[in-house]
Order: sequence, then C-alpha cells, then structure tokens
Amino acid sequence: MYYVDGFVAAVPNKNKDRYLKHATIAAEVFKDHGALQIVETWGDDVPDGEVTSLPMAVKCQADETVVFSWVTWPSKQARQAGWEKIMADPRMQGEENPMPFDGKRLIYGGFQAILEC
Repeated sequence: MYYVDGFVAAVPNKNKDRYLKHATIAAEVFKDHGALQIVETWGDDVPDGEVTSLPMAVKCQADETVVFSWVTWPSKQARQAGWEKIMADPRMQGEENPMPFDGKRLIYGGFQAILEC
C-alpha cells in the first residue's frame, strides 16, 4: 500500500495567499520527485479542545488558522528517495520559497496506509 506524509501547522490569516503560493510551488516539487498526490486544506471547523486539539498542538493564535496537508507516495522507499531530492531542490530553499508560517510549530509524520475504503 502507499505511504502518506501528514502535516499540521498554524498559518497567520494575513498570509493565506502567501501560503497558497508556497504550497503550490512545493506541490510541483513533490510531484517532480515522485509524490502521487498533494492535498492542502485551510481550517474551517477546527475546535479548541479541553485536553488536546489541533489548534493546541500547533499553538494556534487568534489571528491564525490551522492547516492540514498530506502527500501520498507510492511507497515508503519512494518517499525516502523523494525527500532527499526535495531537500536539495532549489525551489524548496528559504530564499526561493520562504515558509509563511512558524516552522517550529509544524507537526509532521509519515504513515503507512493500512485501510482504504
């Protein structure tokens, strides 16, 4: 089965257009290096929790929105090879494509797909 990278971040509302530009460039890079699909979502109904929640996890401020994104790869091996190339790609360097959010509050991880219905 395929492999998925998942991401959650808090993006300043004023940077929504900048985020979309950043994500569009990143999506091209990911596809060029083997990704099957990239999905970017802008939080619309992301409630605060009492113990834990997505906003709490990324320390979302009042003037920010939680974004949730994922990248689908054909396999973990393809993901590993792709990431090496992505990190070396000039289009992903900070000078070329700066992150319009605090990268220190980005949560990410890789997941092996186990069920698809």
